[in-house]
Amino acid sequence: MTWRGVVGRILLRSSCAFLGVCSFNINSELAFAQVEADAALKENDDTSFIIVTAARRNENLQDVPMSIDVASGEQLQKLAILDIKDVQKLAPGLQLSNSSGRNNTATLRGVTFDPDQGTSPSVDFYINEVPTSAQTAFAAIYDIEQIEVLRGPQGALRGRTAPAGAITVRNRWPELDTVGGYLQATATDRSGYNLQGAVSMPLVKDKLALRAAFLVDGSRGNQVYNVATAKRSRSRTESARLSLRWEPDENFKLNLSYQYLNIDNLLYQQVIGRGAAPTIGSSTRSGPLATTSDYIAVSEGDRRFRNRSHFFTGSAEWNLGSVTLMAIGGYQNSRLTQLYDQDTGNSIPGLINNSLVRQPYKSLSTEFRAISNNSGIWNWSLSAFYSKTTGEVTQSLRSNTYFGNYPAVLGLYMPINTFIRIPMNDRSISIAASSRFEFTPELTLEIGARYTDQKNRQFAYSTVSSPGFPGVSGYPIPARPPIPERTVPLVPEGLAVGHGKALTGGATVTYKITPDITTYIAYGRSFRLGSAGVGVPQNISNDLIRSKSERSDAVELGLKMSLLDRKITFNLSAFYQKYKGYIVRIPYIYYDFGARNALGQAAGPPDGVVDGVFPSGFNYNGDATVKGLEATVHVRATPNSDVMIGASYAHGRFNKAKLPCNDFNGDGVPDTFGAPKVSGSGNVSYCPTSGRLAEIPDFNLTVNGEIRFPMESIEPFVSSLVTYRPKFHYNRTNFDYRSNVNVGIFIGIRDLKNSWEIKGFVKNALNQKRVINVLGDANVPTASVGGSYNSGYSLISSTQPREFGVAASLNF
Repeated sequence: MTWRGVVGRILLRSSCAFLGVCSFNINSELAFAQVEADAALKENDDTSFIIVTAARRNENLQDVPMSIDVASGEQLQKLAILDIKDVQKLAPGLQLSNSSGRNNTATLRGVTFDPDQGTSPSVDFYINEVPTSAQTAFAAIYDIEQIEVLRGPQGALRGRTAPAGAITVRNRWPELDTVGGYLQATATDRSGYNLQGAVSMPLVKDKLALRAAFLVDGSRGNQVYNVATAKRSRSRTESARLSLRWEPDENFKLNLSYQYLNIDNLLYQQVIGRGAAPTIGSSTRSGPLATTSDYIAVSEGDRRFRNRSHFFTGSAEWNLGSVTLMAIGGYQNSRLTQLYDQDTGNSIPGLINNSLVRQPYKSLSTEFRAISNNSGIWNWSLSAFYSKTTGEVTQSLRSNTYFGNYPAVLGLYMPINTFIRIPMNDRSISIAASSRFEFTPELTLEIGARYTDQKNRQFAYSTVSSPGFPGVSGYPIPARPPIPERTVPLVPEGLAVGHGKALTGGATVTYKITPDITTYIAYGRSFRLGSAGVGVPQNISNDLIRSKSERSDAVELGLKMSLLDRKITFNLSAFYQKYKGYIVRIPYIYYDFGARNALGQAAGPPDGVVDGVFPSGFNYNGDATVKGLEATVHVRATPNSDVMIGASYAHGRFNKAKLPCNDFNGDGVPDTFGAPKVSGSGNVSYCPTSGRLAEIPDFNLTVNGEIRFPMESIEPFVSSLVTYRPKFHYNRTNFDYRSNVNVGIFIGIRDLKNSWEIKGFVKNALNQKRVINVLGDANVPTASVGGSYNSGYSLISSTQPREFGVAASLNF
């Protein structure tokens, strides 16, 4: 174990011990004082005064000219949200998913992002205002102060530009004057467990404080059972965080945080289909009949994903009177390891074809800001941002050439050992300025611009060798000579380096019709640098290797109002966004890398033979338009009840784009089933499309609410969380998705002083089992035209089945 792993485990155990010691040895008067303070906050709670930091300053949600969804730490606890992907239940139109177990994706306003693109994200993530990857942001959710989902182009106020939005996560910081914390335990009937807690303690009263938090989480992951290995999926997460807060006087603040994360997941790929006997002359089947409700996998090998990370964030703020200086920085050191059987559908029974990917990387970001504190009409800010990510991805795998769909035991294939090395180097520098003009108490103009210089180096090298194929008596397959070890670049030098400069930003005009009614109109411009597909097959055309840069322009109109003494809040926004060269990742595309030379290597033009399928997918560009509406209504009819209804409609479509596809019969329409074939004269098939940008319906609805029954010292309650997703057709996979209503019910009792709570819950109460993502068919092509290994399965991910659980929490 490395020193970092040792330090991380020591921190995790020390945090747990620190929490336990403090929990049972805190002075009772301090604990009682904290409980009284929490109760006072609860009594004065007013949902119309939700404070957000979307514009990099503390503002009332109703005053921010932006479409925002907010999830407080208290909401996450009430609704037993233990996975950040479940935050989508509080933000209609947001989809957070991990369909393959390897890459985390985010979709917002009809636009999706896949980390395999190698581009900056379309939906960005920030932890304590430090940009981070989805792999880190999705990893562990505990001791959270607030999560904000910001919709629309970002970049004028934060370091990185993102066309669809951003998700900011703010951890809880120590309290300077009191000892406090919490302990929360959750268990479910599907072997799920979650234990988390934190304790905050002042070291120097009112000046210096420390907070320690920990998380231990386990579950069955995607609930899939592998019938070939008799193993279940499982997920294990351990994490710990130390936070330090220092405020020596009223003009200076310093916050530091270190988080250790260790994830070990065994996530099998779910399949649906009838299965098949995919090999010639053999009755051995790929597996049994599989429906969505079966939650089964059939691969003969494992799918294990590990993530060990160290994440530092820090911020300093110095108020000089007329100007405040700020510095924000972050450092991440991660090591991702992925071991998985490439034959996910068991297309070749009896053969395990593993791929081992190692991805150590380091990421550094810094931002310096100067903000004016003028009391007059004009305020301004200036900032400079720098980020750099370095590392090296390596992949060891077999890229065998199969001479036909023969049984594996016959050995009628040429084993090819492949080692891919991908150095990582991504650098971004930007400067930004913004101004805010408050012409009158009612009329405000905000403008911001950011100039970005971004450069990425995406070289990739493939080392290939083979012992050759000796030939087998009785089969008309000639012997193949050995291939000596040889390294070739996968990305031509002229395409490996991307360099782009862009001016982005926006402007917003806000007008308060009354103190409770605000309207705004906003314009935003975004940019994403194109990227090279570093793991692409050899000898393919340049358009499949590197995508062009993307630009977009968006306009948004909004209305925010509070009615009946703020018992009702209503927010409405309408938006229109036009993309020039929208970057899309298209996975599981079959390819023909051309005629082979005497050594069996790709060297000539396409020859009509399918040579493989590219699971990670090709990057490509297509013009697109997104338009839609978003609305939120929050009703608090009585002090003991509240309900929130959120709806989103986002119509995101390509504008007659021509994209890589699987077109097996040459009709220009994507195919999901059939013998793999490349139509046309290129390395892949291309299909014209005006279809969806993302695998998500246009309309989404979410409703959550709570009814409380306060008594003398306790408060029984009933809460519910409902999401609705209508049926839709996705043209890229040619699949019809069914509608889905997901209902969560929570019944419990809490102390009126908010010092403890116990509840029981059920998630997916209707037990609707629906496909939510289709990756493609689980077939393996061969060198024989029409002779592919057809497993009879499609690779999917689906909703989690019904789950019952109990949770208890203690606040002190």
